Amino acid sequence: MPAGFPSLPSLNALRIFEVVARHLNFRLAAEELGVTQAAVAQQIRGLEASLSLKLFKRLPRGLALTDAGHAYSTSVRSAFVMLDEATRLLKPAPSHLTVSVTPTFASKWLIPKLGAFADAHPDIDLRVLATDRLSHFHNDGVDIAVRYGQPPFGPGLNAELLMEQRIVAVASPGLLAEKGLPHDFAALQGFLMLHDAHNFWPEYAAAVFPGHPQGSAKNIRFNQTSLAIEAAINGQGIALANLEFVKADVAAGRLVQVFAQQLRLDKAFYLVWPRKARPPQALATVRNWLMAMAG
Repeated sequence: MPAGFPSLPSLNALRIFEVVARHLNFRLAAEELGVTQAAVAQQIRGLEASLSLKLFKRLPRGLALTDAGHAYSTSVRSAFVMLDEATRLLKPAPSHLTVSVTPTFASKWLIPKLGAFADAHPDIDLRVLATDRLSHFHNDGVDIAVRYGQPPFGPGLNAELLMEQRIVAVASPGLLAEKGLPHDFAALQGFLMLHDAHNFWPEYAAAVFPGHPQGSAKNIRFNQTSLAIEAAINGQGIALANLEFVKADVAAGRLVQVFAQQLRLDKAFYLVWPRKARPPQALATVRNWLMAMAG
């Protein structure tokens, strides 16, 4: 026992006393502590002997605290609460940070990289809010968002270019093996054109085949780019998507880039976050990581 606390009983005995005082049952206390019921009873007998007073009344069914035991249990519990709080203060709590992205950006770009983020920054609890709805920083608890468009995005908001919009046409290798590469506009009309909500096909077709006549290809429209990409992977037709969203599928051989041309657009993906006098501590870390991942 430390020289400064000569009358202090064993801390292990006090811990067991606190648990027994809560349950008023040796068996339940033993289950919580992961020891035998006999060991619990022995520790309580030893504590009572060292204090020269009874802490519990033994009843036919369970236990009851004596007056001294009740007063002592209140003080002991308060002491353990203080010790627990002091210990937790030694360990910095994880920083919580919420990033808002579209479902396609989440599934095709962000999610495959999250494992690397967790390994590099175990102290940050990153929360991903994937929605097509425009998230509000205050109402939705969002700290930083990836938004598509052109700045400014609103008063009091910072914006930083994350990723340019470079659109490519992709299809499954099986579909191209069956139909062949569309070398002219007429051949392209033999494919099903997979659209997302952006409807880039007219602009893209004009860039690849300038001066082409009115198209007659069949179309399927999706509200999310990721769905158009999945349809292309499944051999349904040719989809248009941001190059970054299909890189992994092209590298894995699930998709092939049909044309060399990329459609570069004025709109792009930006990191957007509120101007605050005291931004969350983790914001700079997450922002720098996202920028590094975007290259």
